[in-house]
Amino acid sequence: MFGHSRALASGLLVMVLLAATACSGAEGDGSGTAGNDDLDKVTYLTAFGASGRDAFAFVAQEKGFFREAGIDAEIELGQASGENVKALVGGRAQFVNIDLIGAWILAGTNAEYKDQFRAIAAVHQQTLVAILALEGGGITSPKDLAGKRIGAATSSVNQLLFPAYAQLAGVDAAGVKWVNAAPAQVPALLASGQVDAVSTFLIGRAGIEKAAGKKTVLLPYNDYLPDLFGNGILASDRVIEDDPELCKRFREALMKGLRYTIDHPDEAAQILFKAQPAANVEAAKAEITSMTPYVGPAAGAPLGAMDEQRVTSALAVIHDLGLVKEALPPQAVVDFNLTPKA
Repeated sequence: MFGHSRALASGLLVMVLLAATACSGAEGDGSGTAGNDDLDKVTYLTAFGASGRDAFAFVAQEKGFFREAGIDAEIELGQASGENVKALVGGRAQFVNIDLIGAWILAGTNAEYKDQFRAIAAVHQQTLVAILALEGGGITSPKDLAGKRIGAATSSVNQLLFPAYAQLAGVDAAGVKWVNAAPAQVPALLASGQVDAVSTFLIGRAGIEKAAGKKTVLLPYNDYLPDLFGNGILASDRVIEDDPELCKRFREALMKGLRYTIDHPDEAAQILFKAQPAANVEAAKAEITSMTPYVGPAAGAPLGAMDEQRVTSALAVIHDLGLVKEALPPQAVVDFNLTPKA
């Protein structure tokens, strides 16, 4: 009788251990698939392919920040402002990383985009859009851009914002010829001599110089447009209205990823490479390091915070420069109930 009871107890112990092992696999670091049915599934688009500035999303996934927030996030590579907005409005993504000014210009000039999305966090507190030209190529100031060929990602903020930059810098915008390309191909346009300059983010300078094998001349848009935000996280209004708590959880997970990324640029670059083998580790690390000074908001505010007065000022700038047809109220483009609070 005693032997039978001991055998039964041993069998029960094995079953308990097997169940514990199964539970452990379901609650791991996010690399497994068990338990994903209990998570909220969302699609997120990076801002611009798989570069260092977008590493924080892959970090959030690798470190399990999304799973901790109850989210199963599918990260897809974005294709600049216009394409990301289309995906968001069309329901193909619930969240996107995008240049905020580019998104607001699109919202203010296209009726189909009005009241379709709002920002829930800022990634860069200042615009990082810039023009880069190779040293010795005859471009040393904005006025040298007249009549030149400038490469840029199709439907990007670089082209949307250029008329304002040109107006303030004294450049004839009509005389510039734009050459469109996929985001990953923009550096090659300059390296191969197909264009005289490229418009991209200033933090991509190291990667462009590596591709071209030469130093570059940097012409930042923020020399003339210092009050504008850079990239931020947009959520569709449908998701905001249906599940604001999901938006908060997603934003918090991303901001954890952003914090970890700027604190550990070497590891973040390696995580990006693990997820996207086409990414260049050294260029990614350089981008992360370069963007770090632009990430922090005002003293005492958390990462991602958006000051309503600053948003109002930025919207006034793009309206006064004729980039939008009508003035946009800040509440129409930012959900201040969802942005991080001090």
